[in-house]
Amino acid sequence: MGIAALVTWLITAVGGFYLLYTWISNGGPRKPSASRFRPALIFSHFALAAIGLVLWIIYLIADSDVLAWVAFILLVPVALLGFAMLRRWLPTYRARAVAEAPTADVPAERHFPVAVVGGHGLFAVVTVVLVLLAALEV
Repeated sequence: MGIAALVTWLITAVGGFYLLYTWISNGGPRKPSASRFRPALIFSHFALAAIGLVLWIIYLIADSDVLAWVAFILLVPVALLGFAMLRRWLPTYRARAVAEAPTADVPAERHFPVAVVGGHGLFAVVTVVLVLLAALEV
């Protein structure tokens, strides 16, 4: 179960890195007035998820139940921040679907591919469930 959680966590991380790269390369941190995402929101989500992943890898090596639970507890705010970003991204996605004329004040998150956002979220949910099951030693 622990290795399966690691695999899904790594897949989730790849999608997250791609979304972070897209947001940064389209001016997310440089255009805070246009973006619905504040840099603190994005980077908190990233940092907590990365710390949790490192702890999970250490847990797999050391087999410490405490580390498994700490990694799971870190995933709770990561998931909450992820849901907050999804809630803020949906209006941007809907505005893009309406096919507005491009303007100079387009939010960076408008460039997120729907498949990557959906895959990132799906693998994140699976990761949380697998980490919980592994921590419970199911």
